[in-house]
Amino acid sequence: MASPPTNSTPLVESTFLRSLLAGAVAGTTVDTSLYPLDTLKTRLQSSAGFRASGGFRGVYAGIGSAIVGSAPGAALFFVTYEGVKKALAPSHDALYTTGDAKKTWASDAGTHMLAASLGEIAACAVRVPTEVVKQRAQAKQHPSSLTALTSILAQRKTHGFLTVWRELYRGWSITIMREVPFTVIQFPLWEGMKSWARRRRQSEVVVREHGRVVRGGDSEVGAVESAIFGSLSGAVAACLTTPLDVLKTRMMLSKTSQQLVPLTAKIMREEGAKAFFAGVGPRIMWISAGGAVFLGSYQWASNTLGGVA
Repeated sequence: MASPPTNSTPLVESTFLRSLLAGAVAGTTVDTSLYPLDTLKTRLQSSAGFRASGGFRGVYAGIGSAIVGSAPGAALFFVTYEGVKKALAPSHDALYTTGDAKKTWASDAGTHMLAASLGEIAACAVRVPTEVVKQRAQAKQHPSSLTALTSILAQRKTHGFLTVWRELYRGWSITIMREVPFTVIQFPLWEGMKSWARRRRQSEVVVREHGRVVRGGDSEVGAVESAIFGSLSGAVAACLTTPLDVLKTRMMLSKTSQQLVPLTAKIMREEGAKAFFAGVGPRIMWISAGGAVFLGSYQWASNTLGGVA
């Protein structure tokens, strides 16, 4: 097993600022490095069809909006996530003194689920408009993310500001419905695997202190471990939430406003149940790789800023 990270003087003392900066690094890294897979997934899910939506051509279409939105979106997520975790920690610390492993695990999982859910809701304030613009460029409805955004903003002159707002946040509800279940699955798994790694290390590492043998202390996991755990948890969550992702993509690409229930019924009637798993392969590949890059780079940045070498 890899040696545990060692502590030194933190580069950034504030946990809030560390979460903000580490989240921004993670978001930018994952969105730029894995963008082509996201484009292929979007085109596979488009009702116009893969080829008509661009096929394998121009897989970086719309990357401008992704770059602009990735850092603030991920930063908002992790600031909220870590903040909620920290706020709720005192409420279940007493469980650790009882030795009840089941209650401790349940308390931790519940905290991570709530923190991740609130983090996603905060992040979607930035992510949804970014996704709308990005996916319209990816599906070749517009030549670039800038023209897609300009087209939406131009509606203010003819339809008013409210219409522009609705267009930018089209798919808000289904995005929340997709992202919250996704994080409720992924983050407890990720945190659970990190806790397992810490416990395993603690049981294996023995140090000598003042002539007596004691167990090694709890330490933060490294970036590589976090990346592996992020990949595994992301793959599971991606597979289970693909139907919600398909619905979100169809709503965002539609030229008219779509309601969730009628759209679901229409897809089922015209295309069958298999349509809800369109693009599941690229989605699992993209999110599995993305989970490794996203949570690995977050762990690296967080450890570095926190003085964990």
